[in-house]
Amino acid sequence: MRKITLTICCMLFACFMSAQHIYPFQNTVLSDNERLDNLLSLMTIDEKVNALSTNLGVPRLGIRNTGHSEGLHGMALGGAGNWGGMKMENYRMVLDVYPTTVFPQAYGLGETWDTELIQKVADIESTEIRYYTQNSRYQKGGLVMRAPNADLARDPRWGRTEESFGEDPHLVAAMTVAFVKGLQGENPRYWKAASLMKHFLANSNEDGRDSTSSDFDNRLFHEYYAYPFRKGIEEGGSQAFMAAYNGWNGTAMTIHPVLEEIRAKWNMEGIICTDGGALNLLVNAHKAYPNHTEGAAAIVKAGVGQFLDTFKPYIYEALAQGLLTEKDIDKVIRRNFYVALRLGLLDGNPKNVPYTHIGVTDTVAPWHKKNIQEFVRLVTAKSVVLLKNENELLPLDKNKIKSIAIIGPRADDVLLDWYSGTPSYVVTILQGVRNAVGNEVEVFYEPTNEMDKAVLAAQKADIAIVCIGNHVYGTDPKWKYSPVPSDGREAVDRKALILEQEDLAKVVYKANPKTIMVLVSSFPFTINWSQENLPAILHITHNSQELGNGLSDIIFGQMNPAGRTTQTWVKSIVDLPPMMDYDIRNGRTYMYTKKKPLYPFGYGLSYTKFDYSDLTVSAHTVRKAETLKISVKVKNTGERDGEEVVQLYVSYPDSKVVRSIKQLRGFKRTMILKGESKLLTFDLNPEDLAYWDNAANVFVIEPGIINAMIGTSSEDIRLTKKITLK
Repeated sequence: MRKITLTICCMLFACFMSAQHIYPFQNTVLSDNERLDNLLSLMTIDEKVNALSTNLGVPRLGIRNTGHSEGLHGMALGGAGNWGGMKMENYRMVLDVYPTTVFPQAYGLGETWDTELIQKVADIESTEIRYYTQNSRYQKGGLVMRAPNADLARDPRWGRTEESFGEDPHLVAAMTVAFVKGLQGENPRYWKAASLMKHFLANSNEDGRDSTSSDFDNRLFHEYYAYPFRKGIEEGGSQAFMAAYNGWNGTAMTIHPVLEEIRAKWNMEGIICTDGGALNLLVNAHKAYPNHTEGAAAIVKAGVGQFLDTFKPYIYEALAQGLLTEKDIDKVIRRNFYVALRLGLLDGNPKNVPYTHIGVTDTVAPWHKKNIQEFVRLVTAKSVVLLKNENELLPLDKNKIKSIAIIGPRADDVLLDWYSGTPSYVVTILQGVRNAVGNEVEVFYEPTNEMDKAVLAAQKADIAIVCIGNHVYGTDPKWKYSPVPSDGREAVDRKALILEQEDLAKVVYKANPKTIMVLVSSFPFTINWSQENLPAILHITHNSQELGNGLSDIIFGQMNPAGRTTQTWVKSIVDLPPMMDYDIRNGRTYMYTKKKPLYPFGYGLSYTKFDYSDLTVSAHTVRKAETLKISVKVKNTGERDGEEVVQLYVSYPDSKVVRSIKQLRGFKRTMILKGESKLLTFDLNPEDLAYWDNAANVFVIEPGIINAMIGTSSEDIRLTKKITLK
């Protein structure tokens, strides 16, 4: 009887399993390698060639199609870049636009210095990705998200500075890890979306990017340029990245041998894709190969498994000529399907994937949810950097003023950059101020000083707020269009750092000494006159759908500003090394420059004051393998609750090699109520103290003295402890 019962149970289990999968690769009981082996064995050569595209689907085998989406600061499914595609309407083709939740530019997200916040931003984005790809009404977009941008903003002239979290590898790595975790979720088996980081490696010049080489040694590769990518993989869990257009030390990144080298070193099992049109540029711009067939074969052999380009004819020709084998293709597309596996696309029973309900049973559009809109407002407010606040002009008390003049070209617009989605609504600065003051304060608005209108508005107002800054030119059909020298965008580097619109601030200030500048920009400007003369300056980036409300929460004191700069704001363009000098040791970034900045890295003011005391270390003499604990007490001695960004830096006075002047090694953004003290502790790991030895080809920790420094910016160091490394 027991034998019969066991037989019946086995039959029932077999029936159940067969109902879950038709092919072995759909069986989740098998190992990942067994499933991928089976999938490749079932695919035809045409299906394998097709898998070299950005599409992860194999419809004949029941694997649904999914491709890439853009999402540096919210899913882009529409927007200036037309990421939603086209549709037929009234017998003509029109843009196919879908609303999504739109956050501040990545540069502004970096200025929050808040990793928990960034992780939640990415989590909301990945929810919308699932919603759009799985909802039967839409089925738009792809589950592989081209985000975050892990490139370092080594130079403010870079046209795509807006896409980067900043210039420091530790900060950018921390933000990258948080964004990756938010996109992919916390399930140990399945990803909510796949994070595909951009652009590996050292992609921070736009002019000539299709053919130039970013040249530097292995030490800077490991310590600086590649560091955020490695952390994004090893700590964040990303298994995908995009190869950059440029070369490194003379070899185009699309075919660079380092791609395969880092796979083994970093445990990178997933997708490497080209950038858009990179195959064509490899042949016609880099002149690396005489024709596209040889170029396509070289790209595959370098370990790249997805083309963002026309490629199929050249792959077939390469196979016919013996330049490629089916085994070569198997090797790279296997990595693509590893990502598909982690997304749950290979499972026989997709209901086991914890995210399949999004957009299916959970059909409330995320971008319409009030709590998400309020969160965008919070993120926007947290991104604001208070650069100056003389005589505590800010925050404004609406009960003590009768009128405000809102002036400038950025006052009544929310500009969307090339990688933006289309928000379901926007709140401009003008509208945000009106929302904040209601009918209690009269608001005058003038976009320009045409016929002295801005001056007249400023003269009759109690307070003047001048809203100026760059234009993103995201909607302009001309690709390399950036007519003002200090503006920049993808494909165009900035040729100046001065702000032409600063003249508007000058004439308004002359009319009203209580003038506040709001710099709405994607990157730093050399606003020396404003810093010397205006009583208050705020920085905020473009793009947030809650731009006006978030900024107004800071202006009127509903929130205390705690944003911090993520780049060194130089006083003059001549303080920068040549644009194409990628050796940052030649005076670039706060780590190596000896020039006095306009605003240092990590800088930002508050409406309250914080005192630092009781810096302690777990040991004054430590072995090189030990983790050091560093603690500091921070007290809010002002009259307002507020957040402080406490920063840990390290310097190496005894080093026998060229080390940075100082280097960020930890930070924490924390709320401290007025009168309250908090004890904050940082872990300083051995890896944090190492430098890359080019000769030995390893990280090395030098014995000797190090300085552990706690401060409010890279220049404002409050407390220092000397530690001896043995």
